[in-house]
Amino acid sequence: MITLKFNFPAVIKSTFLILILVLNTSCAANKFKDSTLINTSHLDFLYEKINVDGKDMGIIHIYSDYPDYKWIGDDDEGIACADDAARAALFYMKYYNLTGDVNSLNKAENLIKFLLYMQAGNGYYYNFIWPDHSINKTFKTSAAEPNWWSWRVILTLSKAYPFFKNKNPDLIKEIELSLNNAVNAAMNWLNEDTVKKYINYGGLKIPAWLPYESAADQSAILLEGLTDYYEIKKDPELLKHINFIAEGILQMQKGDSSEIPYSAFLSWQNTWHAWGNNQASSLLYIGKILNRNDFISSALKEVKYFYPFLIKENYLSAFKVEAENGKNKLIDVEKFSQIAYGIRPDVFACGRAFEITNDKLYLKTSVDIAKWFFGKNAASMKMYDPLTGRCFDGINDNSVINKNSGAESTIEALLTLIALEENPVSKKMLLDYYKENINK
Repeated sequence: MITLKFNFPAVIKSTFLILILVLNTSCAANKFKDSTLINTSHLDFLYEKINVDGKDMGIIHIYSDYPDYKWIGDDDEGIACADDAARAALFYMKYYNLTGDVNSLNKAENLIKFLLYMQAGNGYYYNFIWPDHSINKTFKTSAAEPNWWSWRVILTLSKAYPFFKNKNPDLIKEIELSLNNAVNAAMNWLNEDTVKKYINYGGLKIPAWLPYESAADQSAILLEGLTDYYEIKKDPELLKHINFIAEGILQMQKGDSSEIPYSAFLSWQNTWHAWGNNQASSLLYIGKILNRNDFISSALKEVKYFYPFLIKENYLSAFKVEAENGKNKLIDVEKFSQIAYGIRPDVFACGRAFEITNDKLYLKTSVDIAKWFFGKNAASMKMYDPLTGRCFDGINDNSVINKNSGAESTIEALLTLIALEENPVSKKMLLDYYKENINK
């Protein structure tokens, strides 16, 4: 047997090694693309570890604009907010549970520490911080008050409590103290109106006891957070508030299987809007925990009858409902803008519907909705890129998309995908669709 030996010049050896590296990287990328659509790269880029008064914590930069996608702040608000940090922490906790990724665990922990830092003396949470990491305490979307960002922090901390319970006992003590103060403030605020009164909007009977003049959208986030907190404390007074809010949301459901708006839950007064449309999702979640079949059955109606209508219409942004001669009609219908935050809540609701019913029809609906991210939308454009992890900020009209990729869009897209990939059936359906349409 003759053995041939070759003495390659150093430059050829280097070129050969680089070629191997490129091929390995390419294979890894292909394998990644084939196994998951979740790419945390852009969210990881928006994340920053900071130190405030000797304490490490994490923030999510709010804006990232096309074409270079650098961090961008806002002159009135600041550079990062509790609202985005709370959502990102939820994603990172889910991602750790799904993959065991330790970096995601660390990011979730640091984001929770940031949320704790943002609590005010009244129990609520400020929203934004300035570039020097001081808290923006005065701007209207940052004040520590009973509002969206405070509810979202309560929701995230209530889910973080069982997640970190056996991982970080010291953090758990801080979470529990923060939650106690926040929920007590919320309960005192809710105690101001405990009478079931109604008000008329557009000829519709609307529950007036929901916060902020019948804001079912905000109420749904608060409702889920309070229910998770109830699971920790088992406080019967808290349960009364939970049922009171949930029963108000039930009254926001209008139409039926054949009458518009096809069992949709209105968002505020007689208006429905896609963003933050968490009503069905939250009712399914708490209905399962509290064994309330009335909550579940009402929520399933929205998923079963309203979501197919949205899909058929290529989605809507908002509309109002008016009753005229005993019949509902849609007015002020808006198709745009369409954003990831208007898609994710529906996918969550479908997933929870499947968990309760084991009916795969709901998984199919969830995947059909998620196709919005991959070109099945009014603009026929891909909104999420699995190779970069970026999600565009919105569809402006039939031919124009907003190519910026801020925190909210990025996180809402990733939350949508992880909800689907947690279930192997919906994961396969979405991956198959993506592979079939990747080059279209």
